Amino acid sequence: MIQATNDRKFHNTLKYGMVGGGPGSLIGSVHRTAISLDGKASLVAGCFSRDYEKTLKTGKQLGLDEDRLYENYEEMAQGEAQRDSSIDFVSITTPNVSHYEIARAFLEKGISVVCDKPLTTQVDQAEELADLVKDNDVLFCVTYTYSGYPMVKEAKALIDRGEIGEVRVVQAEYPQEWLATPAEKEGVKQAEWRTDPSSSGVSNCVGDIGSHIENTVSYMTGLRIDSLSANLDIFVEGRKLDDNAEILVKFDTGATGMYWSSQVAIGYDNALTVRIFGTEGTIEWRQENPNYLQLYALDKPAQTLSRGRDHKAPSADRVTELPAGHPEGYFEAFANVYSGFTSTLRDKKAGKQVEESSYDYPPVDAGLQGVKFIHSCVNSSQSNSRWVQLD
Repeated sequence: MIQATNDRKFHNTLKYGMVGGGPGSLIGSVHRTAISLDGKASLVAGCFSRDYEKTLKTGKQLGLDEDRLYENYEEMAQGEAQRDSSIDFVSITTPNVSHYEIARAFLEKGISVVCDKPLTTQVDQAEELADLVKDNDVLFCVTYTYSGYPMVKEAKALIDRGEIGEVRVVQAEYPQEWLATPAEKEGVKQAEWRTDPSSSGVSNCVGDIGSHIENTVSYMTGLRIDSLSANLDIFVEGRKLDDNAEILVKFDTGATGMYWSSQVAIGYDNALTVRIFGTEGTIEWRQENPNYLQLYALDKPAQTLSRGRDHKAPSADRVTELPAGHPEGYFEAFANVYSGFTSTLRDKKAGKQVEESSYDYPPVDAGLQGVKFIHSCVNSSQSNSRWVQLD
């Protein structure tokens, strides 16, 4: 097939604001690019930095009116809530430790939120945000990017249809090498805050990439972790937070799993790989080759399913943008996450009855589950890898 399957052009776009994403921010630029691919929302307001001069500079570069550039997030939440043409949602792209306070400020003003993961650094904070979402009848999305890939959605559909039978074993790994040396001492901004407990929270490696494993497996399989046993390592001398983790998991169905996340794995860039072993087959997906899905069935030839070529489930077809042979990657997956959220918000604004689960994006409950996972791993590791129950 040579034609694209989607057309991302919309009228009556939503308005959004951003907290974070100023000079030197990678993820802020990623969020803005992803939203622009979709065409459903336009950036109109921001507090891009704790330094107001940097906010003004970023806002000017992005073409925003100065009267919608704010000195702090509290002023922004208050100011936008009082406008007749308020933002429809805010995108939070700040370090982990600030997510809770910022999200709470906007939720209390009745403004929907999109927040980077992890949702918060404490379980009680995540629970409070989940309650505020319900109490204020707003929407909340946590940007677990990998759920946005078409072939991850296809894997979910195949598992839901029973193509590999009952899931028995899950093996998932996410190795990187970028923190194999003390990059936080070499002026690398992204390393500085991620390895600092005052910015990152109780975990670096599990919080940063291990949480992606948990969410991707949960999304694909529908399984929930019943208990886990974790060993978190600190290999780089002087580092305060984990840079490697091995995690054994038991799921609520009796299936078992083995997770490995590492930021000291030399030779690996961003190699998230998920293997799901069932009673009748196996599915394998690799993030660095995301347009293909391996399917192995008993007594049948192995199959390589192509995002652009092969027939897929509706959930995967809806988010396939480019013709076969033109790779879709990280930005498109991020855009797909936003697309599910903004579609829900548009329908909600139009007075339609919305059920978040039918729009296929990671809601606040997925973020809460991720925070519980991170803390359970830390608690287990600190207790000689004892088995810990997840609530």
